[in-house]
Amino acid sequence: MGTPEFAVPALRRLIERYEVIGVVTQPDRPAGRNRRLQESPVKQVAVAAGIPVFQPEKLRRPEAIERLREWPADVYVVAAFGQILPQEVLDIPPFGSLNIHASLLPRWRGAAPINAAILAGDRETGITIMKMDAGLDTGPILTQRAIPITGDETAQTLHDKLAELGGDLLIDTLPGYLSGEIVPQPQDNSRATFAPRLKKEEGRIDWTKSAVEIERMVRAFTPWPGTFTSWNGRQLKILAGRVLEGTAAPGVVVARDGSAAIGTGSGLFAPDRVQLEGKSATAIEDFLRGYPDFYNASLG
Repeated sequence: MGTPEFAVPALRRLIERYEVIGVVTQPDRPAGRNRRLQESPVKQVAVAAGIPVFQPEKLRRPEAIERLREWPADVYVVAAFGQILPQEVLDIPPFGSLNIHASLLPRWRGAAPINAAILAGDRETGITIMKMDAGLDTGPILTQRAIPITGDETAQTLHDKLAELGGDLLIDTLPGYLSGEIVPQPQDNSRATFAPRLKKEEGRIDWTKSAVEIERMVRAFTPWPGTFTSWNGRQLKILAGRVLEGTAAPGVVVARDGSAAIGTGSGLFAPDRVQLEGKSATAIEDFLRGYPDFYNASLG
């Protein structure tokens, strides 16, 4: 069970090593400027491999549950499916349902663990293979594998690394779990932190925050929801940038080292790549040549 690109490496590895009798994914959704129906990445892989695909609008409906019972699966594997699975579904296969979660649980339970780890300045994150229960990422842990978070990591680059790691760890875990050698261990709920689903408006930059926090935010929100501010009544996206020493009033643009820097609550933030509303993304040097009045501007 899965939907986006994150689930694809795990599905490919399962197809290579096990009999995958069916794939459950979200219904086709309108996408792009023409709003044509688009198959999920998981569905595309399943169809190419000749695997039956089930796309229920709501998996908790009785008719959907009965459809699942028709597939004699030993275990369900879930990766970013996009729906809450009721306990009745989790209990259908004899070995239960396993989830590939993109954090080192119990840290960062929830829908946006990758973004949360970067935003918090975590030095590492990883993948957890857990046996699912009815709670939100509260089930017992089978295995975990950590990787470092580099200083230039974005949510996109970290997503891609964790997707591959998730597929690898799943394949390494399944034999021991199915044989009984790996016994699920309960999580320490006292150490749990939460990463709720992101909203578009969270991408607006608060210049009273420190430059370090803003730089993390830019990386954590790449590619979505993105980070942005306002200038001359237009939205200005900040696509990449760096922390510099120095001071200026929060949101005020100053000249620094032949380029521009923006004052924050602590330190300066130097944008490297920006995109003005209605324009293409550009390096800050090119942007400044076209908009020299950006210096001394006050961003909101």
